[in-house]
Amino acid sequence: MATMFDVYPLAPVTITRAQGSYVWDDKGQRYLDMYGGHAVISIGHTHPHWVERIQDQLKQIAFYSNSIRIPIQQEVASILGKLSGHSNYQLFMCNSGAEANENALKLASFHTNRKLVVSFTKAFHGRTSLAVAATDQPAYVAPVNETPFVHFLPFNDVEALENFFQKSGNEVAGVILEGIQGVGGIHEATDVFLQSIRRLCDEHGAVYIADSVQCGYGRTGDFFAHDHAGVAADIYTMAKGMGNGFPVAGIFIAPHIQPRYFMLGTTFGGNPLACAAALAVLEVMDRDQLMQHATAMGLYLKEQLKAIPQIKSIRGRGLMIGFDVPNEFTGMKKRLFEQHKIFTGEAKPEVIRLLPALNISKEEIDMFVAAVKADIASFN
Repeated sequence: MATMFDVYPLAPVTITRAQGSYVWDDKGQRYLDMYGGHAVISIGHTHPHWVERIQDQLKQIAFYSNSIRIPIQQEVASILGKLSGHSNYQLFMCNSGAEANENALKLASFHTNRKLVVSFTKAFHGRTSLAVAATDQPAYVAPVNETPFVHFLPFNDVEALENFFQKSGNEVAGVILEGIQGVGGIHEATDVFLQSIRRLCDEHGAVYIADSVQCGYGRTGDFFAHDHAGVAADIYTMAKGMGNGFPVAGIFIAPHIQPRYFMLGTTFGGNPLACAAALAVLEVMDRDQLMQHATAMGLYLKEQLKAIPQIKSIRGRGLMIGFDVPNEFTGMKKRLFEQHKIFTGEAKPEVIRLLPALNISKEEIDMFVAAVKADIASFN
């Protein structure tokens, strides 16, 4: 019998149903989802408008390649421009976060006719080719992915960045970074660091790539987390929350970067069904003011966590929150799952990552905080 290639450490549970911020297993047990499948669930599991949009599109046409006009792509681009505040940008659609970052890096090289890429310590940009080469996670990088063209600098170190650009700035094709590092442990890029990247890219003709795959799409309260610094990127990469569980991704490209035929391409990217899912997400975000809600709920969540004296180093913004688990409470993620029926994420060695749906309620946040308090109290 053929089997699955065993590369994922799996939780011992089979989820068969989901709604809003909850999922149910095959035994009927309900779980609170504070992780959203790695920040994928943006408007809640099986949101009725999302389901309706996809069903309606399925009745018309699910797929055709990018060899014909697909008007729903322009609908996505228009509302994306409106909600993000970048109405003059250009959209290229693809299928995953890694693919988005691959295309962004490739486009930066095309645009500058250069090869050098700057990335940062603890970065994660995907598991394929150049995206994984720009990822500072050695376990993910195969020998074939290693390249002399990617240089890693210390995250949030303006001096190191300026020194590198002083020596090699005219060779840099692009600088890529997450506005808030996810896999790296929920570490936020400072405003001055992002402003320095923008300035140095401008001075040296390099491309500033904002990896917004996990931290973008309204999760932090801004549409793109990087824009908190008041400077725009040349390319924003998007995926995860873009489709609320449907595979869809894209890069949003500043108008000074000019397209030409065949420089980028994809078979499935921007197919009508994917666009229907993406359009539904944007419509719900707009109608329900989910960016404002993410800001309010994120502040509330951090306030509640800060009231727990044992919890240290609470960080992040909006609904991308992390905190360090003290040594005496090691294994909290597993206990929250097994004993309190709550899904959370983690970063090594002991960081709890919280990436719930953008429409999570105060009551659901209170359930999570109560579980954390109960877990800590069990050690007394």
